[in-house]
Amino acid sequence: MSTILRRDPRTVIPEFIDWFEEPFHTLRPYLGQPIRIEDYTEDGHYVVRAELAGIDPEKELEVTVGAGFLSIRAERASRVDGKHRSEFRYGAFSRSIPLPSGTDADDVTAGYADGILTVKVALKDGHPEAVKSIPVAVAKK
Repeated sequence: MSTILRRDPRTVIPEFIDWFEEPFHTLRPYLGQPIRIEDYTEDGHYVVRAELAGIDPEKELEVTVGAGFLSIRAERASRVDGKHRSEFRYGAFSRSIPLPSGTDADDVTAGYADGILTVKVALKDGHPEAVKSIPVAVAKK
């Protein structure tokens, strides 16, 4: 099993902002509410697991795949009765994850259990393409 590491290309220092997520969350309004994920390959599939607790997956969840991306959209409605304090996040959530090369967009399954969305995308040849080292030619002066 291997882990696929991704960075958010729209921020210069995403890890630093994640350390102090609440105070700096307003610096990333274009990302909306974040969906926390983990991804890995397993048994010839690229697997994405997303934390989406407290939603009704039949009404408030949409998963799409195409153009090399997996997109997850969800909305958690606030259910407030009376006065109380909450640190839960409500509203619209979305996340697009680039798919690794060699995925088959026609063979995708998704399931939701215990607040976790699991999406499996088949890899065409059973495993992702190997990373190749490319030699760099240096011009001589």
